[in-house]
Amino acid sequence: MAPSYGSLVKEAIVLLDEFTAGTQCLDDFLEDISKDLQMETAHRNFILDVVSGCIEHKKLLDVVINSFCGLNWKWLSKNDRSHFVVICYLTTFALDDIGLQVFGNVVRSLDVKKIHTFLSFFFTNLTTWIQEEWNSIYDAAFVQEHLIGPLLRWRPQIDMLMDELAVKSDQSQLKKASIKTTKPQEFALTKPKPQALPMPELIPQQEKHKPAPKSTHRAPKEMQRRIEEIKLRNRQKTEELLYEANRKQFRCANPQKSERTKNVMSQIREDLDSKLKFSSFHSSGSPSGSKSNSWPIKLNSAAILRQGALYDRQVQEELQRMERLVEGAREPSSFLQWQKETRKKDLQEKLAQIERRRLEGRISYEEAAMARARIMERNQKTAQLKKEETAQLMQKYAEKRLQEEKELRDLVQQVSEGHKNSKTAKEKLQKFKQNIVKEVSEQSRELLSKALEEAQADLSRKFEIIREIHAVESLPPIRVKTFDDTETAGHTLLGEMSLAELRERLSLLREARQRELQEKRELIMEEKQNKKQLLLEQLDTISLQQRMLAQTGAIRSEEMKEERKAEPAVSPDETVLALQRKLEEKQQERQRLKQTESNKAKVCELTAAQTDRLTEESWKDLELKLERHIQNNPPSATSHPQDINTSKILRRPMKI
Repeated sequence: MAPSYGSLVKEAIVLLDEFTAGTQCLDDFLEDISKDLQMETAHRNFILDVVSGCIEHKKLLDVVINSFCGLNWKWLSKNDRSHFVVICYLTTFALDDIGLQVFGNVVRSLDVKKIHTFLSFFFTNLTTWIQEEWNSIYDAAFVQEHLIGPLLRWRPQIDMLMDELAVKSDQSQLKKASIKTTKPQEFALTKPKPQALPMPELIPQQEKHKPAPKSTHRAPKEMQRRIEEIKLRNRQKTEELLYEANRKQFRCANPQKSERTKNVMSQIREDLDSKLKFSSFHSSGSPSGSKSNSWPIKLNSAAILRQGALYDRQVQEELQRMERLVEGAREPSSFLQWQKETRKKDLQEKLAQIERRRLEGRISYEEAAMARARIMERNQKTAQLKKEETAQLMQKYAEKRLQEEKELRDLVQQVSEGHKNSKTAKEKLQKFKQNIVKEVSEQSRELLSKALEEAQADLSRKFEIIREIHAVESLPPIRVKTFDDTETAGHTLLGEMSLAELRERLSLLREARQRELQEKRELIMEEKQNKKQLLLEQLDTISLQQRMLAQTGAIRSEEMKEERKAEPAVSPDETVLALQRKLEEKQQERQRLKQTESNKAKVCELTAAQTDRLTEESWKDLELKLERHIQNNPPSATSHPQDINTSKILRRPMKI
């Protein structure tokens, strides 16, 4: 009966297309269909159930299908809509009745690719917006229990079916893409007879070799004595060398300092200790920016050559300048003096401008802080008013909730009576299903035992065959190996040679290569020696130039100090003084505002405590009223859990 469901679903799709909701009545349409359908009663009932279900639940199904068709309108036709309506109805309402096998046959009978895309769209969006739309049509509890719950239970099996459909759609695409190619046919020629295998030659058996004598692996006693004597001599030599090294330590650079250096170091330490004033409260000035580092810097060869070239260029430029002065060129000292003075003036103006901007920024910050304090006061007042309004609204809300609670109790009593009748029917149905499952499980056990016996017999037969194959493969192969180094391969080529000749030629080539490498090493060593000499000369010139630069730098620094001492003190700007006065006034005003705010905060705390007490008293009165009401009207035993939750929510005090 299962294979015919695909044709029945197609018949239902055709009938669903014929129905028009505005002009035809559903009952009349179903009667006409039942008369026209000439088939078995079970098949006819299935078609009628599918058509009537799709029309009755049209509003629910249109939520899913309208959105799917709107997204994929480019590759869908109008006739495909009824296909998706039937599939959606079967998944949501009829999947428990027909089973997954029948549903799979129905899906495979239709367009596989389209149905796969629809099912993936439906199950991905089931618990998100589809559930929200269905909740707006039906009750949320009914949707969760009767629609979403069964679908989530069937989800793993349907995922497996969707994977199968995806594979089928990919295979259909590959089949369409493949093109038949021409296959060549072989010529009908007479096949040559297979050559007979030659008889294997007898393996020549080698004679047993004599074992090596034991004396070859043992060292003679005389050699051992000599080795021990050599070891003792070497140890004595190393001890003597170590003693000499310790006695004549560091001949090139003696680490022990002379008495003069020790006196100078002690004097420097005393000067540093005198400068450190631990008893003073004020910190010493900031450290000097120019740190004199006396440690020598290790330069690589590229840096030495670069620095030497730089000093050479500087010397040439200085010589050219002296030649120009001798010829009658002008000295730029007066221009440089004027340039220095103008730069000093510009720097003073810039410093005054920076100070002005800093003070203006501080003033704007103080003004902003004052404005922020005023806004906070305004916000606190509005918040206080809103708190009072919310307290009044909450009192009204509590009274309204009491009235709603009474109405809910009446409704729950009516619903509980209806639930009792449905429970008895469910229990009967469950017992009937359990009996069917027991019968099916007994039959399946018998079938499984038969299948296991057959599988064990097949496995034993296969193991015997595999054992025979392994025994055949374990036999050792017959190999003949005869090889002579001095003979050629016999390919009759011009450059053919034996293995011994090849080894000899390779050894000659290796020796020639080693000679070439030795010559190259000697050339490289000569170049390195020349380069080292050049670097030493460059280092001498660099050290000489550095000493000269240090002397000129010391002279310039002394001149700069004398000029700074001779400079007059700079008078402060009037605008800066005015801004400083304004800043002090703003700071004083801000402190006054802070004091007023602290006084107001204390007053607000007192008023807030009084209001909290009043609100607590009002809530206690409401709770007492509720308890009295519950004692007078106790809830029934069959009351719904939602009713109990509402009473708990009302008992809980709400925070304002």
